Amino acid sequence: MEKRAGWWGAVACVALSLFGGCGEDDAGTGGARATSSSRGGSDGATTGGDPGRGGAGGTTGASSGTAGAGGEGTGRCAYQRGWARDVRGGLDGKVISVTTLDPTGPGSLTEALETEGPRVIVFEVGGVIDLGTEAMRIREPYVTIAGQTAPSPGITLIRGTLRVGTHDVVVQHLRVRPGVAGQSTGWEPDGIALFQAHDVIIDHCSVTWAVDENLTASGPRFDGDDVQAWRENTSHRVTFSRNLVAEALRNATHSKGDHSMGSLIHDNVTEILLWGNLYASNVARNPLFKGGARGAVVNNFIANPRLRAVRYALPSSEWDPRPYVTGHLSIVGNVFHHGRDTNGNAALLSVGGDGPLDVFLDDNVAEDTDGAPAPLLAGNANLWTETTTAPSWPPEVTASPSSGVLAAIQADVGARPWDRDAIDTRIVQEALGGTSNHIDHEDEVGGYPQHMATSAPFVAADWDGCFEPAP
Repeated sequence: MEKRAGWWGAVACVALSLFGGCGEDDAGTGGARATSSSRGGSDGATTGGDPGRGGAGGTTGASSGTAGAGGEGTGRCAYQRGWARDVRGGLDGKVISVTTLDPTGPGSLTEALETEGPRVIVFEVGGVIDLGTEAMRIREPYVTIAGQTAPSPGITLIRGTLRVGTHDVVVQHLRVRPGVAGQSTGWEPDGIALFQAHDVIIDHCSVTWAVDENLTASGPRFDGDDVQAWRENTSHRVTFSRNLVAEALRNATHSKGDHSMGSLIHDNVTEILLWGNLYASNVARNPLFKGGARGAVVNNFIANPRLRAVRYALPSSEWDPRPYVTGHLSIVGNVFHHGRDTNGNAALLSVGGDGPLDVFLDDNVAEDTDGAPAPLLAGNANLWTETTTAPSWPPEVTASPSSGVLAAIQADVGARPWDRDAIDTRIVQEALGGTSNHIDHEDEVGGYPQHMATSAPFVAADWDGCFEPAP
């Protein structure tokens, strides 16, 4: 790890530069390093096409604040939109206050979620909501969950899953930590799971210690008579932005044994943006795009997987006799660092299975534990076609340079980055410092949080009109 000792200086300088503190010469090459690559064509990120798609204007323009280009709101309310650009959540409805940490009953988060009609859910309590091995479900559409409004230490869901099975949903600043929860083999909770959901934004959430995937977007593979129907009937138009996705449990209670997965983007899921997330110490699926899935992976930091970082795979056993659908992946401005648990030949993107993929790679950094270049692309070369422009790119989104990714992760990832709990603080520090480890049980890293319950009234005036309906 010593050859990465310069990370912190580079990160600090880039962080200062966001506020005008460092010049170009001060930052040196610490962020992008010599392993940064432009593979979009002979002119790299400025080859042909539209701005933000590898064309004039490039995919690596400057970020426009916390939310990035195309983002919504400012400060603690900001989020990236992507293809989910028309999602308003509950902003055209009423404000409902959560006043208890009980998982159900009067004043609970469940009660607010089950209320019909547009609604913004705010919190007048802070602490831990114990789901007791049950799933908390979002079934009613047009909802915003504003975890940033809770008094310190914010809201943490433990011993269960948050499931989204509807549309027009925004979830911000929650922590979800399922864990083993005292269960035996067969207990396989996700963290936050979308199933047949669309027009959903999951932003600034911390999702750790799932037994299956930490954060997933899925649905039926082949619901309908043609490809368009398949896409409409599974999850689509989804944004995962600025989330901390880490430490999925490895040898815990999954029926398959060794597991630990970051994010599954299921077959035929389309128009999905993964932007500015931290993936740390998940064995694989950081993320995995299955057959026919289409989306963009932009400005993420992937640290210490074991098998794979980003993966694309269409297995014939799951598709035959249906015709294969070509996947689309645009992978731009990401940083991938091997760690203590990483296989030595792990690439940023590996391609397997049997179906074709169109992929665009630009301004990505991949390094082994010595800081030497790691592969950007590996697998069955007969399956992929490298394109000169992005085959799928979200509207109004501009990638930031990969040189700024580590500073952005340090400053602005996970739930309530201004008020990080000890778990998130440790995970971010270890990921940036190259000292992350895979774990089998939450008790290896201190166990479930023991936050004391807090309370404070919600004062709308403190939130700069974030949750007011449109005029």
